[in-house]
Amino acid sequence: MKNYPPQFKADAVALYQSRREATIRQVAADLGINPETLRNWVRAAGASRPRGRRAETPTEPPTPLEAENAALRKKVRELEEERKILRKAGKYFAGETRW
Repeated sequence: MKNYPPQFKADAVALYQSRREATIRQVAADLGINPETLRNWVRAAGASRPRGRRAETPTEPPTPLEAENAALRKKVRELEEERKILRKAGKYFAGETRW
């Protein structure tokens, strides 16, 4: 059984929470861990995804350009979070192997 550092666990849970459309299985595959391991971390953290939108709806709909910008910003945040977690995982696993 592998032991993961607490920061890696917290980052994996945060990644799962930030990706609303992704399943535990998809996030676990991206990180190279067992889906049940991630599921246990999510349960232990007491984390859940926010359900529905709590923000007030704007009075006028966003323009197509604003909507595209918002989508692109969200994707950039998602990719930066994934990159950060994968770098930490790479450092962890590189230190684990002793060639």
